[in-house]
Amino acid sequence: MLDKLEAIKERFEEVSQLIIQPEAMSDMGKYTKLSKEYKDLEKVVAVYETYRLTLENIRSTKALLEKEKDPEFREMAKLEWEELKDTKEELEEELKKMLIPKDPNDSKDCILEIRSGTGGDEAALFAGDLFRMYQKFCEKQNWNLTVLDLTFGTSGGYKEIISSVSGADVYGMLKYESGVHRVQRVPATETQGRVHTWAATVAVLPEMEEVDVQIDMNDVRKDTYCSSGPGGQSVNTTYSAVRLTHEPTGLVVTCQDQKSQIKNFEKALKVLRSRIYKIELAKRNETVGAQRKSMVGSGDRSDKIRTYNYPQSRVTDHRINKTVYNLPEVMEGNIEEFISALRFAENAEKMKDGGIEA
Repeated sequence: MLDKLEAIKERFEEVSQLIIQPEAMSDMGKYTKLSKEYKDLEKVVAVYETYRLTLENIRSTKALLEKEKDPEFREMAKLEWEELKDTKEELEEELKKMLIPKDPNDSKDCILEIRSGTGGDEAALFAGDLFRMYQKFCEKQNWNLTVLDLTFGTSGGYKEIISSVSGADVYGMLKYESGVHRVQRVPATETQGRVHTWAATVAVLPEMEEVDVQIDMNDVRKDTYCSSGPGGQSVNTTYSAVRLTHEPTGLVVTCQDQKSQIKNFEKALKVLRSRIYKIELAKRNETVGAQRKSMVGSGDRSDKIRTYNYPQSRVTDHRINKTVYNLPEVMEGNIEEFISALRFAENAEKMKDGGIEA
């Protein structure tokens, strides 16, 4: 760990010099990037300096204990030594967490996509329940959720609903929700009280900017049409809805939540950019093969990640084998307990893989 911290300190000193050079000051993009790196490294270096000072104090106090003969003075030195050891352990834990590789996308906004799986009307109703759960969670976090496109189920709920979520650390928290969510409950049409199982898929994509993902607009076909569903006469009778088709990948994105065709186009392009990024990232990870797939944060839509059992009021996250018996609270958006546990498990996994030791 000390070798890594020394390397970070050297890089911090290097960035400190680079950021004041004329070429950096004249290039806003370069200056912004260096400023961000400087702030990130500064936090680690500050703790590292405190840690080094603590180690020096421990060594000097230990040397004092070996030489000092006065009982009262020795007792004082011993108490100080014990306190310094506790401080050392606390700083080591803090530094280990700081050395965990961070996902650069964690601070980004995200695209939240929910689709009903097998089960017809009941699956669509469950997709609607999940959307309401995330809507409540976003309200608790003071995040802004905007619906971009949706298709209603025949008996309620949604066959598909796509939203954008903006706020602090949005993707870093919601990314753990990607995968297959299962529900087990008795449908209203069931006369014998049998429990049935349905599923819905959730995809959480980091919202990418133009500088992150370049799209050749010659590869994108744009179609416009009249919006459907509620929204008033101006929405339903003008060609404001936008459909974008990315020819190389076959990806299709629609957006119809705004009255303005231009705004719908901009939002649809953000969704398309995020989906293309997801495809490119998967290809890169598969080709390189260096990044082992994490069961916690893989975000694979085929992973069955969580089960919501209504008869037992039970919610189980299969990735970390965590079960709670407060399903009504969870469906009201209280999913922080799962997210915290998943984040802890992923960090522990990263620490293990990265070989971060004192």
